[in-house]
Amino acid sequence: MSVKGEESASENKAVAATENRGLMRRAYDWTLKWADRPGGKRALFILAFAESSFFPIPPDVLLLALCVGAPKQSYRLALICAAGSVLGGIAGYGIGLWGYELIGQPIVQFYKGEAVMQKIQGYYVEHGFLGILIAAITPIPYKVFTIASGLFKYNFWEFVLASIIGRSFRFFCVAAVIRWFGPTVKEYIEKYFNWFSWGFMILLILGFIVLKLVKGH
Repeated sequence: MSVKGEESASENKAVAATENRGLMRRAYDWTLKWADRPGGKRALFILAFAESSFFPIPPDVLLLALCVGAPKQSYRLALICAAGSVLGGIAGYGIGLWGYELIGQPIVQFYKGEAVMQKIQGYYVEHGFLGILIAAITPIPYKVFTIASGLFKYNFWEFVLASIIGRSFRFFCVAAVIRWFGPTVKEYIEKYFNWFSWGFMILLILGFIVLKLVKGH
């Protein structure tokens, strides 16, 4: 490829990246607007459902905003979010199982999730149910996880159980932090959300290990 060709390709990538960031920003702003509308709770459920299979913005964004606006309802909001996410995850599982080539593959490619799918498969092969649980909690895009679970034909009920535990744990932790510490921690959660996710995952795994050791004795 010539120098001009390389420069042109680089410019096209830069333009595409800028457009993608602009699209994500608009989606983010649109999501936050629902926090100030009467249908915020309904929007939270729909957003959590959609994010499990295709929508780019995680429901935590709206969950945080709603919890800040009504701290006493934080746990109820977390429950709504978890229910929508798990049901949407089941839909994502179905896409992976029955419609991967037509629907699932374009979604995975859009999010550049091919390598992530291999990682998810490795988690399952090495750790079984615990591997599914790890993928459900970590910052791995949940939509890629749900589609991959259907494509690789993981045990459906183990998938549902992992989703219920993982997503509920994630959303209730967010709600609990807002309920206990107030709106002042919102910016820290948004900024360091991935670190929070990994921390929650480690605590949960340690809990399973301790429970297993206790039962062993």
